[in-house]
Amino acid sequence: MSQISTITGVVLAGGKASRMGGVDKGLQELNGIPLWQHVAQRLSKQVSSLAISANKNLAVYQASGYPVYPDLLADFPGPLAGILSVMQQCDAEWFLFCPCDTPFIPDYLAERFVQQREAAAVVWAHDGERDHPTIALMHRRLMPELQNYLAAGERRVMVFMRQAGGHPVDFSEMKQAFININTLEQIDTMQRHQ
Repeated sequence: MSQISTITGVVLAGGKASRMGGVDKGLQELNGIPLWQHVAQRLSKQVSSLAISANKNLAVYQASGYPVYPDLLADFPGPLAGILSVMQQCDAEWFLFCPCDTPFIPDYLAERFVQQREAAAVVWAHDGERDHPTIALMHRRLMPELQNYLAAGERRVMVFMRQAGGHPVDFSEMKQAFININTLEQIDTMQRHQ
């Protein structure tokens, strides 16, 4: 088993949030804390440095003190564009990506990814029922392959990661940790039930 000494955690907050009416999803508050900060707090304990992928309200994210990397490709072409843009602007070797709408990720996410990645350049979370390909540990050596994939007009995250020789890592005992929040109604419901 190979160990990874340094990992840059990345909060993916650069999407369109179309199911939230186009508001900046990462800045929506759950229990008085913006969603992206929930993710950042959990990630920061597991990685050597932290960064944010964002395309709106950059000054708000920059006020956190973390580096903020906007997409280098136009028109929000999806999470892979954010992933590639971070890799192009940050010289880390390993990246642990996590979307801003998954505020309950496990505290041992990085540790399990490292333990179970084997020789793969990318691994992602599986909750026992479904894959979560944007919650992923990825090596920068996939950059050229990812550039070509996006240049060909492809956008599907899962397809790319399988093509890149990746595999899922089982977190079925923590299924609830991978709930993602897609609507403002979901935030309201969670706040009422806590």
